[in-house]
Amino acid sequence: MIAFISLNIFLGLYILYNTSKKATLMSNLQVERWIQQNPRPSRLLGVGILALAYGLLISLKAIGVSSLIYFFQLMTIGSLIIVLTPLKIINYKLVLGLFFLAILIEILN
Repeated sequence: MIAFISLNIFLGLYILYNTSKKATLMSNLQVERWIQQNPRPSRLLGVGILALAYGLLISLKAIGVSSLIYFFQLMTIGSLIIVLTPLKIINYKLVLGLFFLAILIEILN
């Protein structure tokens, strides 16, 4: 479940990154182009996904631990998005591969 929450945090932050005017934007996928062309609904969607991830995390653990985990993930994933996206390292294949690897590790533990 933590892997799913981490994926939601990534998606929310990536959507918010694509609505930024200061960022170096790529539009490889149709979804990315839609996000960049419609910033207002995209921002609402990104913030909604982040709120959903925080709510799911609170339902799994206590509020103090959930807040700490959430903000650590927010800072880490946000920094990686800002650094790696302009270098064109982040793509959907990498994200899905890391997600399935995280689920595999989560199931085996």
